[in-house]
Amino acid sequence: MWRYAVRRLLQAVPVFFGTTLLIYAMVFALPGDPIQALAGDKPVPDNVLRTLRDRYNLNDPLLVQYAKYMWGLAQGDLGENYTGQSVSDMLGGRWAVTARLALTAWIFELAVGIALGVWAGLRRGRLADTLVLGGTTLVIAVPVFVLGYIAQIAFGLHWQVFPTAGTEDGWPVSYLLPGIVLGSLGLSYVARLTRTSLAENLRADYVRTARAKGLPKARVIGRHTLRNSLIPVVTYLGVDFGNLMGGAIVTEGIFNLPGVGQQVFQSIQLKEGPVVVGAVTVLVLVFLLVNLAVDLLYGVLDPRIGYERGARS
Repeated sequence: MWRYAVRRLLQAVPVFFGTTLLIYAMVFALPGDPIQALAGDKPVPDNVLRTLRDRYNLNDPLLVQYAKYMWGLAQGDLGENYTGQSVSDMLGGRWAVTARLALTAWIFELAVGIALGVWAGLRRGRLADTLVLGGTTLVIAVPVFVLGYIAQIAFGLHWQVFPTAGTEDGWPVSYLLPGIVLGSLGLSYVARLTRTSLAENLRADYVRTARAKGLPKARVIGRHTLRNSLIPVVTYLGVDFGNLMGGAIVTEGIFNLPGVGQQVFQSIQLKEGPVVVGAVTVLVLVFLLVNLAVDLLYGVLDPRIGYERGARS
């Protein structure tokens, strides 16, 4: 397994460099001068512009800027914004908020999504199956900002079940409603994926053989069918955790959560490229590490998947 893990880590290296280079190029290709943007409509002396552009390497070619950024990143430095603030300090307190929100949404879609998928898969073609398919289709069709405002008005203001905004009540209370909104789309996909995978495996030969041997229904479904059915679900959940971390901008805005998404949105408006690049770089690392964990989990769910065989392929 260790050889397989090292191989996967080595494969992630070019992905990391390619992704961060692309993001860096796209962010710094945005029109406008970020130094001039600091002064607004006021003129900036030429010597001040030259000094600041030299300090932040804006006069260097793109690849030179990127190389200097990666050298600082290798030393644990995400750089500074154009007012001299450390990007690591700006994002430090916000990562906890975004991580709590993403974790709440992920647990919600994991638990409820798989439960709904199993419920529908075991009753394919019946009322339960129709309700799950219809309900998840409706959730997928409605934009997240619409769901957010409806949930905030209904459950926060009208029924007063959850806090409407902020993090004053701590985790998990303050994060339940925004976590449900953020995880609603992923829950729909998890439920539908679980339902389809389970229904297909229930018709497989090994399930019929297990039933013919007289194994209890709970063992056939829980130990054999569901275990194999969860492999594509685990793949989606692993990738979606990174999506939840990076896709919380709208949800954090609706519920006024001081997370990374809110900071990135503000930094885009202020043309603070180093903050955007620093936040996205960390999210890329999260994606790669989660995908590695998912690959290693495959062997636990399905012993037929061999690490050594996969490492040689």
